[in-house]
Amino acid sequence: MQNKWLRFEYAGKTGFGTLIDDSVHEYHGDMFSRKEKTGVVLPLSQLRVLTPTQPSKVIALWNNFKALGAKLNLAEPAEPLYLLKAPNSFLATGESIRRPRCDGKVVFEGELGIVIGKTCTAVPEEEALSHVFGYTCANDVTVADILNRDASFTQWDRAKGFDTFCPMGPVVATGLDPSTLSVCTRLNGETRQHYPVSDMRFPVQKLVSLISQDLTLFPGDVILCGTSVGVGSMKPGSHVEVEIDGIGTLSNVYG
Repeated sequence: MQNKWLRFEYAGKTGFGTLIDDSVHEYHGDMFSRKEKTGVVLPLSQLRVLTPTQPSKVIALWNNFKALGAKLNLAEPAEPLYLLKAPNSFLATGESIRRPRCDGKVVFEGELGIVIGKTCTAVPEEEALSHVFGYTCANDVTVADILNRDASFTQWDRAKGFDTFCPMGPVVATGLDPSTLSVCTRLNGETRQHYPVSDMRFPVQKLVSLISQDLTLFPGDVILCGTSVGVGSMKPGSHVEVEIDGIGTLSNVYG
């Protein structure tokens, strides 16, 4: 079933529900297991939208799209290449991406996020999709200059782990076929990225299966699928939008 699940804050309390047009139909319980409608319908305009889940971790892929790999002349990886983004980096739509205190070029990376719905450890590929709850939009913000600043140590976690450097949202959409989706990233209204998810080296079921061999994935955890061509820098005041049909638009201002 296709639904758009949204977490929110209203009247000092947090809740969740399904987004239908401009209203949220509230539920109580657990988004990923037992949940029931409360009968309350709230106007979206009166809610503060939160991150779509509260992940124990966000896993971010590198070199997972063929087009970008070809442009950068990267060898095809034999297995998923990934890093972890710290909880301090998680950010909701509508909130501001903060400028880091260090110097460097800050870039946007529009991505599809896989949201885990059931705990999985060493899940076979043919069972992996049953552990996926849905999908969200994400921006894997990076200080590009930091990555290779020290020749002895590639600084992936630092470059991508600054406060507010992992915007996600606005919702978790269920019932989608990820292979049919496209990611569109706009900078100040100008399209900078528009690429098909089907270009991934490791599709969703393979990613979930292979990563679950290494790390137990818990409900609410998010796997960022990696990005493709069109990554670019942001200046203070830049407005970045990541849009995926069937999910919605993640919107944040930098600086």
